[in-house]
Amino acid sequence: MMSFKVFKFGGASVKDAAAIENLHAILRCYPDDNLVVVISAMGKTTNFLEKVLHAYYHDPDQVETLVSELEKQHKDVAIRLVPDPGSILDRIGELFNQLRTKLAEEHSNNYDFDYDQIVSFGELLSTTIISMYLNLAGLPNTWLDARRLVRTDSTYREGHVDWDTTVNQICENIGGHSDRVFVTQGFIGGTAEHLTTTLGREGSDYSAAIMAYALDAESVTIWKDVPGLLNADPKRFPDAVKLDEIPYEEAVELSYYGASIIHPKTLKPLQNKQIPLYVKSFFHPEEEGSVIKSCSERNKIPSIIVKDHQTLLTVFPRDFSFIAVENLSELFAVFAKYRIRVNMMQNSALSFSVCTDAEPDRVAQCVAALHDKYKVKYNEDVQLITIRHYNKQIIDKVLAGRTAILRQTSRATIQFVVVGG
Repeated sequence: MMSFKVFKFGGASVKDAAAIENLHAILRCYPDDNLVVVISAMGKTTNFLEKVLHAYYHDPDQVETLVSELEKQHKDVAIRLVPDPGSILDRIGELFNQLRTKLAEEHSNNYDFDYDQIVSFGELLSTTIISMYLNLAGLPNTWLDARRLVRTDSTYREGHVDWDTTVNQICENIGGHSDRVFVTQGFIGGTAEHLTTTLGREGSDYSAAIMAYALDAESVTIWKDVPGLLNADPKRFPDAVKLDEIPYEEAVELSYYGASIIHPKTLKPLQNKQIPLYVKSFFHPEEEGSVIKSCSERNKIPSIIVKDHQTLLTVFPRDFSFIAVENLSELFAVFAKYRIRVNMMQNSALSFSVCTDAEPDRVAQCVAALHDKYKVKYNEDVQLITIRHYNKQIIDKVLAGRTAILRQTSRATIQFVVVGG
């Protein structure tokens, strides 16, 4: 089988016509490489489609207004890309007709199912426009439907990959062809029944790792609007510095704690096959960027991860008993049932606390399920701050002006749940 490089372009890197032209210029820098190009929805399209979904459930009169606006945005991009965009406009129209057909049906009352069927159109639209544009611009490529490549179960919005089937399907559709460049979608997959699933928010990185694993790829490159892996969000910390190279294990820790540069599930498939992951700037593709690979961690630079819009839940047994192993088992079963992501946890003799993403519906269902046996207190809209390789100076800097209501410390990592600031 041919050797491939896998490139992933996120929403910011394909947000408009100029960005797509820049993607074309980057691909032109690799004339002798076989490429699998994994692409997210354009710009804020996923957020916009979430508005469409909300209207579909709660305000049907607004659905067509929103869909028409989104269609115009995508057609405007095509018009700016090529002088005669007729064929692209036709295909965009076909995809929007499919979306309207779905939205004309009664919703299923399964919000996660409908989410995947509707929000996935973002990736289908972006890859269709980009693939057709590249062909017209003289860069031959083959468009592939990720729903027929990445097989998942029916856990909607968090599809679990059937690895054996997925590897076979990717190898058959990519590895078995002589084409040099393939364009496909990030974030989405499909069930054996040909229903669309998604891999979790920001799952396009994971899609790239799946492709690389299946193809035994030479490398994965994630093209971002930053010069590489940074030790903090430069919008929050202007003095953030680039991490030139870090081992898989450290990257897994950072992604686990919520580093936005890498999706948490991305790294393990790559580590299993020792496939290096590069993070490079799409503004300056000639620069080296950062790499995650097997290496020793020489300089342990503190890394800061801030997660906004968190909810802190604290659970107390109603019978005033101690928190015991059987309580924890029961609590985690409830968290799993309602898909409560535990970003931090801490227990004492009489209580158990977790910090989770603000998902009001899921949190409310979880609290209701616990009501009979447990009293639950919660703080909304808190921040979770994680510092890897911490020291007193960096802690003082990060906590300035903030009040920590929970703290947890290990050898390499310290976490704070904070309010204010």
